Amino acid sequence: MNSDSMQRVAVVGVGGAIGEAFCRALLDKPSIQQVFALGRHPAPLAEISEKVTPVAVNIRDEASIQAAAEHIDDNHLDAVIIASGMLHDDAVSPEKRLAACSSEAMHQLFDVNAVAPLLLSKHLAAKLKRNAEAKLAILSARVGSISDNRAGGWYAYRASKAAVNMLIKGMSIELGRQDKSLTVVGLHPGTVDSRLSAPFQANVKPGKLFSPAQSAGYLLSVLDGLDSRHTGRLFAWDGEEIAP
Repeated sequence: MNSDSMQRVAVVGVGGAIGEAFCRALLDKPSIQQVFALGRHPAPLAEISEKVTPVAVNIRDEASIQAAAEHIDDNHLDAVIIASGMLHDDAVSPEKRLAACSSEAMHQLFDVNAVAPLLLSKHLAAKLKRNAEAKLAILSARVGSISDNRAGGWYAYRASKAAVNMLIKGMSIELGRQDKSLTVVGLHPGTVDSRLSAPFQANVKPGKLFSPAQSAGYLLSVLDGLDSRHTGRLFAWDGEEIAP
């Protein structure tokens, strides 16, 4: 199923630049009937379109995730897109040296980038249509590729994204046994012009800094071209498969 034929989609992380861009891009599709917008403060997105159903959720609280999922009927969605994630905040920044690593940063990034997508998938997978080529997509990152790591550093972020890549693989196997038409994939959005990337844009090559709308559009196009043959794998914004 491609995004031009999807009718109902849930997007998690709508408070972020890419999550909101996914919502807007989906609403441009004539087939879309409903977008469930999940985030801490999703209510303003309801002003975009009557097709948006805002659902408040704290992705670091499983009870909140479960409550949010109860707003969606089982066997109801064509796709779930988990676009939440964390690279840094006022207290945490990517480590350039081993000496800069801390237990607090490691726990926080694993919680947001790996545990949260796992628990969101746990509660939202049942909402996907069965035997209907539904899709579960989770934002990951190229830096989570172990074989592609040539620069070192960024220990907590790299490790948390490597972890979510393994979780995607595991979920693709289990959920694929229940529904062979289901596609579970990771998506790398490239470098997006947002608060997340703002401190690190100086070294981005010309033409490789995308607006949120660009990145979301690229990723929806990539997702359109994926099916159950590609499940369990990680793909970049340009369709390139990224090695584990």
